[in-house]
Amino acid sequence: MRGQIELPRNGPINSTARELAVAWLATAFLAASLAGCGAQIDRHGHVFMDVDLDQVHPGMSKQQVTTVLGSPDTTSSIGGDAYYYISTTQKSYAFFKPWEIDRKVVAVYFDGQSTVQNVARYGLKDGIVIRYAKDETPARGKDLSVLEQIFGNISQRKMFKGQQPGGSGLPGSIPGT
Repeated sequence: MRGQIELPRNGPINSTARELAVAWLATAFLAASLAGCGAQIDRHGHVFMDVDLDQVHPGMSKQQVTTVLGSPDTTSSIGGDAYYYISTTQKSYAFFKPWEIDRKVVAVYFDGQSTVQNVARYGLKDGIVIRYAKDETPARGKDLSVLEQIFGNISQRKMFKGQQPGGSGLPGSIPGT
């Protein structure tokens, strides 16, 4: 090893560099893990522009409203025609369930001649909280056990010879009981 300088491997320079590298790595890992905890804002639905909303006024036709605001998110024909434009803003953190922080609904009501009668704006404070029913339709089959369902089908289909309507009709049974 002539002409080369040999540095000690476990000297103060290497241990300091190693500690610095570990500190940087730990800081980078902590920063990356905390970056996922920031709030995320999601906007869904119609994008409202005040300039567009100010152009809609009573007397306009449905076609003119569609030209100015675009296709409605939903329509109604109950109690008169109406176009609804809906926008929702939700906020969420990491893996938690998002919650609604803002809602805007613009309702354009039409009269019998299909011209704008009224333009109403609704917000989150105007909404009503509705408790939804469970996501299942009640079915009678769930009330019966497996055996009750099987034997109920057998007795209804008259699968046995000599089965009487209304009675058990099973072979070996006493008629009329």
